Amino acid sequence: MNIWDDDWGEQEEDWSGGGALAKRLVPGGGPMLGASLYELGPGGFAVYHAHHGSEELLVVLRGRPTLRTPTGERRLDAGDVVHFTTGPEGAHGLRNDTDEPVRYVMAGIRVTPEVVEYPDMKKVIGQSRHGIFFVHDVEEEG
Repeated sequence: MNIWDDDWGEQEEDWSGGGALAKRLVPGGGPMLGASLYELGPGGFAVYHAHHGSEELLVVLRGRPTLRTPTGERRLDAGDVVHFTTGPEGAHGLRNDTDEPVRYVMAGIRVTPEVVEYPDMKKVIGQSRHGIFFVHDVEEEG
């Protein structure tokens, strides 16, 4: 597999939530390591989320995505590498506000089961290698 190849093959479910093209760099996912190549077209995004079991590493290959974290937003450049720890402090999302494609690799450890929190959507999802096993809608307090 080549990260510069534009053959994306048949697309599986859109894990970005915002229209990204994707292909797995570790076919089927390894027992401990997962990595995927993504491309966000103009206006595309990866939904803001936090993993409670898995750390992730972002490597920007092409373009200038906008990264959102709990500390705010910032523009990244090709070559930038960002580590996301577990829990709410590692929450992250990407957006392409430019007219050019953004290509990046997201790699991480594979924990199963895993709990992923989507603060903007007020959802918490439990998943394992066998699929999603619960979706919890977070109720508003007050």
